[in-house]
Amino acid sequence: MSTAAVNQLLLTACVAELGALRYTPAGLPAVDLRLEHESTVTEAAQPRQVKAAIKAVAFGAVAERLARQELGSLWRFQGFLATPGNGKHPVLHIQNFQQD
Repeated sequence: MSTAAVNQLLLTACVAELGALRYTPAGLPAVDLRLEHESTVTEAAQPRQVKAAIKAVAFGAVAERLARQELGSLWRFQGFLATPGNGKHPVLHIQNFQQD
């Protein structure tokens, strides 16, 4: 893999599900959530309605902040994708979020 490889995701989405704040075995705060996105994008010169739901996780201070947010609140999330060792689907690891 090249050192120039990029794994970065920017997504505007609402918090559809929010787990309870938990702690990793190392004592790091963590929270699991599901995000939902809806928008219109242009594909092949045609407008297309897009909906997506994605599992996400946050750790540390970001997890503590996210755990206090309301369901349905809309944010701009920034992070990277990773597939858990026992999973089939990528999970967004949220590194930052802000009001959209």
